[in-house]
Amino acid sequence: MTFILLTMLLMLGIGLLFWLPKFRLQRAIARPFPRHYAQILRMNVPVFTKMPADLQLQLKRLIQQFLHQKKFVGCDGLTITDEIRVTIAGKACLLLLNRATRVYPDLAFILVYPSAFIVPRSEVAAGGLVTRRNDALLGESWSDDRVILAWDHVKRSNADLGVGHEVGHDVVLHEFAHQLDSESGSTNGAPYLMSRARYERWSAVFLQEFALLQEAARHQSVSVIDHYGATNPAEFFAVATEAFFEKSVALGQEHPALFAALREYYCVDPREWQ
Repeated sequence: MTFILLTMLLMLGIGLLFWLPKFRLQRAIARPFPRHYAQILRMNVPVFTKMPADLQLQLKRLIQQFLHQKKFVGCDGLTITDEIRVTIAGKACLLLLNRATRVYPDLAFILVYPSAFIVPRSEVAAGGLVTRRNDALLGESWSDDRVILAWDHVKRSNADLGVGHEVGHDVVLHEFAHQLDSESGSTNGAPYLMSRARYERWSAVFLQEFALLQEAARHQSVSVIDHYGATNPAEFFAVATEAFFEKSVALGQEHPALFAALREYYCVDPREWQ
């Protein structure tokens, strides 16, 4: 009898371990969206006001899940505020609309610096010569459950984010595109696409567009896609994502096949949010 009781208690305990996180998440998502959160979105993610009501509701729920599951850490004396949390969560969750997602499941921490942060780099040249340098970065996505962002650059791009217009870069969209890219198992410019046929279509379009951007970068030709994307396929996917959300009309006109591939992946058409 004692053994049976202990077994039942153990099973109950295991059940609670699985049930409690799910219950807490459901409770967090079900809470009313705070009014000041909506004000932050209208101010710092202005595209929110141009979305249809169903997408606005989706975005709010995704933000609540993001804020419930991810820990924000202020670095170099930065105090984390609701403005920082909601702004970053709002932009990151733009990439998840209309898609079945666990909301960046491998991501646990968002480290936020007041401005550009220094990352040490080491390069090993032929012959074993090691060169060390310090790079000043505005954002970085790491494979060990972290994204790092410079808040002043996040804020600077807030005013720029206007779908369909010629605007600047967005470090949040860029770094969270890298997070999506890594969900396939490697960060190589091909996110998780679910089927072989979709990977084949993706590869055909992206290889051609990547080669075109490399050519444009070599000749310093004007491009709606940032030349930084010519660095490697992973960076190409990240800057193409920025262009898709920030320069949707121009991208659709100048690179229709690339726009169509991104629209199929992201399940939205930002040109409609005008």
